[in-house]
Formats: sequence, structure tokens, C-alpha cells
Amino acid sequence: AVYEMLAAGRTSGVFQFESSLATDKLRAMRCDRFDDLVAVNALIRPGPLDSGMTDVYIKRKRGLDSVDYPHPDLQEILEPTYGVITYQEQVMRAANLLAGFSLAEADVLRKAVGKKDADLTDRVLGEFVKRAVERGVAKPKAGEIAKLIRTFGRYGFNKAHSVAYALLSYRTAWLKAHYPAEFMAGLLSSEIGSTDAVVSYIAAARPLGIRVLPPSVRESGYRFTVVDDPDDPGRSAIRFGLGAIKGVGHSAIRSIKAAREDAPFESFIDFLERIDLRLNNARVIQALIGAGALDDLGDRAALTEGLEVMLNEAQLRRQEAESGQTSLFGGDAAETRPEVELPVVPAWSERDRLREEKERLGFYISGHPLERYRDLVDMYALEARTTNLRERRDRKVEVPCVITETSVRTARKDGREWARLTIEDFHGTATTLVFGDVWQKNRGLLTADRPVLIAGTVSGNSRDDDDPPIFLDSVRPLADVRDEGQVGILIELREDDPLEPGAFGRARALIEASPGRGPLYLDVKAGSSQGNGGANGDPGGPEDDAHPSRFKSATLRVAPTSNLVEELRELLGGSGVRLVRNR
Repeated sequence: AVYEMLAAGRTSGVFQFESSLATDKLRAMRCDRFDDLVAVNALIRPGPLDSGMTDVYIKRKRGLDSVDYPHPDLQEILEPTYGVITYQEQVMRAANLLAGFSLAEADVLRKAVGKKDADLTDRVLGEFVKRAVERGVAKPKAGEIAKLIRTFGRYGFNKAHSVAYALLSYRTAWLKAHYPAEFMAGLLSSEIGSTDAVVSYIAAARPLGIRVLPPSVRESGYRFTVVDDPDDPGRSAIRFGLGAIKGVGHSAIRSIKAAREDAPFESFIDFLERIDLRLNNARVIQALIGAGALDDLGDRAALTEGLEVMLNEAQLRRQEAESGQTSLFGGDAAETRPEVELPVVPAWSERDRLREEKERLGFYISGHPLERYRDLVDMYALEARTTNLRERRDRKVEVPCVITETSVRTARKDGREWARLTIEDFHGTATTLVFGDVWQKNRGLLTADRPVLIAGTVSGNSRDDDDPPIFLDSVRPLADVRDEGQVGILIELREDDPLEPGAFGRARALIEASPGRGPLYLDVKAGSSQGNGGANGDPGGPEDDAHPSRFKSATLRVAPTSNLVEELRELLGGSGVRLVRNR
């Protein structure tokens, strides 16, 4: 289960392997053993990446390239790494075996190439070649191996270190594979003060089938906790921690937890009566309302509108109870006070609700402005998203997003306005810079919470390594993208897919009922009994050399809506229907 999870790229929270680079390499090599984890730790460093040795290792492991060794005597040493010199210990053993170096002398060689001491490296490698030849190694071959060792010095990594890292990696991956809800709850709690990390890990929980429930004063603690999913008995969910709400401190949360120990809160006034209002003032309670933590006790708009009256009533009841006042009829005065109802007011719009969540939490929890475009966002995210821009430096990208912050500035050089934007998708946040005419032309589209598709170039400046910005070229409303003919629908079928009789006919009827400008693709794997033509007599033609089994309909054009995708999935089964870009 652990290796399957890592090979599938589900590495969020796994020590050493969270980066998109490590994730891509684990997926590419189809890791299936502990030695692969050890090797990846050594191979995702600049040296092996620049020299191409990382790709050599991966191809050889998968059987795409043959394994060969620099010298037959090195097979035993290099066989575990498919003939690729990967660790410093392998260099030392090679020097010992081929040239008769003592382990102390071999360690001098390791230090020389590792420290990139050219003079010492030349001297020690010269000695290596001389002694290897004396022991029967052909001089050209000895020189070739010396060159490999010198190249290895650019990236040599100690296997003991790599094993230690890999052991921690495996342990964290094991926890994630066998206790996913508990692992993700701990991970979210460890980053409770980091908005970007929380957004990323909530997104990572979704493909694991784990729901992250909104905060609740009835159930939440300070941290994220594992609870039963109320909508799916027997399945675990994660309850959002109150500690992630801005403006709600430890003392206020302790007061809330203590107040509910004997019984759950029944109403808003019950909540206000039982908590310590010295620690939970109006500002704290409004933050709880905006974050959705009081949704069990009333509508957010009504709670906000009635907050002042309810607070006054709760304080009055508390004062009367503490003073021991009784009513004329001998009962407790607080018990006989008239009931106070929440006002009846219109509910907040979705936009207002999400904006309030963003302010209180730093991100959205009950929804997302991009939610209605999820399939479209997921399609673009296969190539570019806010969290993988480091691997796309100096490249053109298109990213569906919403703008959450805008800072307009004036250039000192020419006095023209430019803007620094913070953009957000389902995975995290990134920075976008907009200059000159591009800003003047598009500033009306670059407004808060509006779903847009931005296009631009990722910075290649080394100073931006941690957070490379996108230099904006253009922007379009995301609502318009489906109608431009640049997005189509792909139907993927396999030979063994069980389809009901007449499924193709019903699928065609659905497609014809949703005409549009988007192309329709059919991908039937070789050997399928369906043949390699389009649906229902529409032969079309091969889409491209990379997809020899993919055919584009010559007659059908479609409106690539989420509803149509879902209807086709329900009819044809599984997830073999998705949006694709029209290349």
C-alpha cells in the first residue's frame, strides 16, 4: 500500500518527497521497494538531474534501457542501482576493487571529488588510473571510469544519509497509507498558522476520500481532529480546528470546550449564556460566525444581525443568575425571561459568505469561487497550478484562479501603474505581476473573487526560486473559456469496459442535445471490440502521434459543460469522460 501510494504521486506530507520534483520521479520510476526511496533522495539533486543520470536510472529500472556496467568487476557494487553510480560509498568500493585503494585512500578520493578540489582530484584520480592499469584494467577503460567518478563529484551523496532520510520517509508514508485521516489531521494541525499549507493539505485530503468539515463550536477543538463523517457512517472525516480562525485565541477556545462538556449547545442564546463572555467578546463571536463555526445554531446573516441583542440578553441572564434573583412566582428569573429569537433576514449570498470565510480563515471552507468550474480547473492543473510553478520557470502557463489580493504600485522609472496580485486555486496561492498596457487593459477583469484564466510566463530569475511569480500576458473570464472552442470532451474506453446495450446511442443523443464549439474525442485502446472509429459511424481521424488511439469527431461539436460530463460518466461508467484541451 505504501509503495502504491507513492508511485501514484500521493506524497503530500511525506517527509522529503512532498516537492513536485520528488513526486514526479517516484511516479516515473514506479517505485516498489525501499531502495527506490533511498535512490530518489540521492537522485533529485542538481548534479544527477543536470547530468541526466536520474533519467538513466529511471529508464533502466523500468526496463526501457538495458543495464550495463563501466567494468565487469563493478557489477556487484552497481547492480542495486542499475549500473548508475549513485552513492559515495560506491565510489570508495570501486576504487578499492579496481585500483587496490585502501578504504582510507578511497575516503581521500571521496573527499576530493566531493569538495571539488581540482588539484587534489587530479592527483588522486591520476593515482587511481595508474594503479588500476597495474591491476589489469585497460588504460582507456580506467580513464573512462575516472571520468565517471569526477562527474559523480558534482552530485555525490552519502548512502547512509539517504537511507536515514528514506526510513523517515517510509514511516510517514506508512502512517498516511494506513491511517490517512489521522495523518492528515496531524499534518493540518502542524501547519495551522500557514494558510498556503492548510489549503494545499485540504486539497490533498480530497483524493483520499477524506472530507474536511467546517469548524463547529459543538465539536471542534483547537486543532484539526478526526471525527465520524455525519453524511457517511463508518467513514472518518476531519473537523476543522477553531485555532485556525483569525482572532480566536486559546483562552476563548478553552472556554467554549469547557462550556459544552456537560451538554451540546442547543441554541445561540444557550451558547452565549454558557461561554465566558470576557474571553469571547463580540469580535471573537463575529469571527466564529464568519468562519461558519456557529452554523449549527443559526444562519450566519441572522446570527450577525442579532448578535448585539443576544449578547445583551445573555449578559443580563448571567448577571441575574449570579445575583440569585428570583421571579415574583418563586422561579429563577433567568428561566422566566421571555425567549429571544433570531431576526428573520435574507441569507448572505454565496459570494458574501465565501468572502467572510476568506477574511476569517485565510481561505474558503464551505465552497470556492472556482467550484462550479472544477472540471475545467482540474484539466488545466494537469500542466500548471499555483504549487508547481518552480518546475515551469521561463515557460508559458495558463492557470485558472481567483484573485484574492491586489496591490497597485507606481513605477519609479516612468510613473506608470503596475500591480502585484495574489492568485489562488484549489492547491494554493501564487504571485502574479502585471505591468504597463497589460494592467491598463485588464484591470477591470482583475477583481477580487472573480474566476479567471490567466496566461503568462513564469519568472526564471533565480532570486524567485521559492515563489516564482507569473508575468501576466492576458486574462479571460473563466466563464467564457468553455465557449471558445479550446476545450473539448474526451471519452476513453477500454476493451474490457462493460457497457450496457445501446449505451453509445444514448451517449450520442446526450451529445447532440448539447451542441457547441468544443471538439469531441474518442479514445479506444488497441484491440477493442469497438474498433478504432468514432461513435456511430463518425470515422474522424487520429488526433496526434502521442495518442494513436485517440480520434476526433469530424461531425460532432459539443458544449463541454460539467453537467454533460457527469451524465456521460454515469452512462459510460467510471471516470473515463473528462475535459481536454483542443491542441
